[in-house]
Amino acid sequence: MDFKSFLITIATLFILLIIGYVAGKRGIIDSVASKKLSSLIINIGQPALIIYSITSQPYTKENLLLGLKTLLLGFGVHLFMGAIAYVVCIKIKHMDERKILEFSMVFGNTGFIGIPILGALFKETGAFQASFIMISFNILLWTLGMSILGRHRDDIKVTPKKALINKGTVPSLIGIAIFLLPAIPALRDFSLNVTLPFASDTLMYVSGLCTPISMLIIGALLSTVSLRKVFVSGKLYYLCLFKLCVIPLLVCGIMKVGSLFLPFSTDWILFATALTCMPSATSVSMLAEIYDISPRFSAQGVGMTSLLSIATMPCVIALAQLVVNL
Repeated sequence: MDFKSFLITIATLFILLIIGYVAGKRGIIDSVASKKLSSLIINIGQPALIIYSITSQPYTKENLLLGLKTLLLGFGVHLFMGAIAYVVCIKIKHMDERKILEFSMVFGNTGFIGIPILGALFKETGAFQASFIMISFNILLWTLGMSILGRHRDDIKVTPKKALINKGTVPSLIGIAIFLLPAIPALRDFSLNVTLPFASDTLMYVSGLCTPISMLIIGALLSTVSLRKVFVSGKLYYLCLFKLCVIPLLVCGIMKVGSLFLPFSTDWILFATALTCMPSATSVSMLAEIYDISPRFSAQGVGMTSLLSIATMPCVIALAQLVVNL
């Protein structure tokens, strides 16, 4: 694990966040621009990022097995976070805020922040594994996530079609299909960056837009909320405590104990910990806006977790390293 590269990436994300905040305050990135940029990232940038992250690794049986194990890990940690979030939010009386808090604790920014962070920590395999996490993330977002938001609402329904066919799973399947092409004897020498370098380079350049633009958007989002109100909200501190600290360290501790009986390596434990300490996904505020579920509160939650995660992620990863070395 490359902790130095991780710290450099964290510092870079923080600077981008500040630039976005200033741009938002000065009206350079207003609500219209923010929505347009979000649409660009979700519809073009994210698919390119997922496909590029998967196809950047050569096909081997070991890499295929790594991807499948990561997919199972993704389902496991998200369901675990879902159970914890349900328990710790059950006594919150305001139903819409309870939904937002629960949703925010489960779904982290595994794409736009997770891929560069995991890539910095674990190099090429980190981004590769994160792209498989996106499959479990998107399936559970449209099943578990929508069931959370749909409580006491007849207009929000879980549909199998939406769970399996969405802007996260489709590019993931395309990426996996390209990744598996060398498994066909006639295409054993196929490699996207060698056979079709222009396609690989296009994906690389487009996917490179995701992290900087998403951080600018989050910074601009922060500029629209009252920081004074954000930093005096007990519920938001509650969210940050569990999302950024308690749940990741629980995952680390449980997997460390589990390693006595199961083949959890140090890297697997640290990967799962890093995965779970990401700030809340921007999908939270987008869906809250669409379904009118405390949209301002959700924006504050995304903004606050994103801001504080700059400080908490290095601390949590450092603590996790101490735990796994016990």
